[in-house]
Amino acid sequence: MTAITQKLTFKGHSGADLAARLDLPNGPIRAYALFAHCFTCSKDLLAARRIAAELARAGIAVLRFDFTGLGSSEGEFASTNFSTNLEDLLSATAFLEEHYEAPSVLIGHSLGGAAVLAIAGRLPSVKAVATIGAPSDTAHVLKNLGTSLEDIQQDGEAEVSLGGRAFRVKTQFVEDVRSHRVLDAVAGMRKPLLILHAPLDEIVGIDNATQIFLAAKHPKSYISLDRGDHLLTGAEDAAFAASAIVGWLSRYLPGDEAQGAVSIEHVRVMETGQGTFQNAVQAGRHRLFADEPESFGGLDTGPSPYDFLSIALGACTTMTLRLYADRKKLDLGRISVDVSHKKIHARDCEDCSQAAKAQGRIDRFERVIDVEKPTTPEIRDKLVEIAGKCPVHRTLESLVHVHTAVRSDA
Repeated sequence: MTAITQKLTFKGHSGADLAARLDLPNGPIRAYALFAHCFTCSKDLLAARRIAAELARAGIAVLRFDFTGLGSSEGEFASTNFSTNLEDLLSATAFLEEHYEAPSVLIGHSLGGAAVLAIAGRLPSVKAVATIGAPSDTAHVLKNLGTSLEDIQQDGEAEVSLGGRAFRVKTQFVEDVRSHRVLDAVAGMRKPLLILHAPLDEIVGIDNATQIFLAAKHPKSYISLDRGDHLLTGAEDAAFAASAIVGWLSRYLPGDEAQGAVSIEHVRVMETGQGTFQNAVQAGRHRLFADEPESFGGLDTGPSPYDFLSIALGACTTMTLRLYADRKKLDLGRISVDVSHKKIHARDCEDCSQAAKAQGRIDRFERVIDVEKPTTPEIRDKLVEIAGKCPVHRTLESLVHVHTAVRSDA
């Protein structure tokens, strides 16, 4: 769901190549964010991809990567621990700073949330931190080991099954996670903090969110993920978390103009590479998606092209009527317009002009105006007349010429 996703590698704490994705906006970059995934997860988890896509849509570039020994990264997982995860995060930070820009935002999921809380206070560039289902104590992860924990402590290491996959865990991992004090780091972090947690999270209980919230200094915020599970496997839950983070970050990051970006005077539409029809749209400083419904082979992530035409007609109508009502001092209350579109046979159009009826099939927009306050028949007739003077209405009913050229960087 992003304009550009780059595959990257950088060196982790042990010198192993770590696999990464950099999700870039379709347009000027406001800031860079670093995403840390959950214990034994990967950068390609649904929640990670959704959040990165939504941030990129808002002009924020996101680096997400696989920790040493996980996903597509090199290295041996059995030799890693929470401390090495922190070192990998610092390596990712250094990579961003050297090749792009130091991260302004840290986002962490589950144990990745504990990791970003642990390092945020060390990074002057970081302006805001967000966690999802984060534990308040890194030793919490040991609960996932179950009875294997006894084998690890007795034999020095053991193979454990996590999420249906086998991992070898050593005593040093157990000792390391027990040695960290996340809440101490939270208390001294002094960065704006957003805590997202699902009350029904069965992996990391909601009491962890409470402890982190109480330890943090203001500004701090909490958002409930309601019925979401720990991994945010539901697409709607992941999308909600992503949009919540984007909205919250608007308080702490500059807008495009503050970053020195010039808003474009025209509308730019660019394929994202996701799905068949999804396009990223930039209009001035505004970003949104154009797409098709799933029933037409799209991802349904934004209005369709004809929806945009209907939006234009509806918005122009309400604006035109508002100017008229204010000028005539008419108390109409709020004005709303419902617009629908379909193609019909010209001969079936009773109120079309003779020129239109000469066509085979025509586009018909049905427009219904609704006002909050009671009106007389005379005023309603006048509103219909004024709606017909809306500039977009006139454009749609006039002869339009579209000039097209092909531009090549070559």
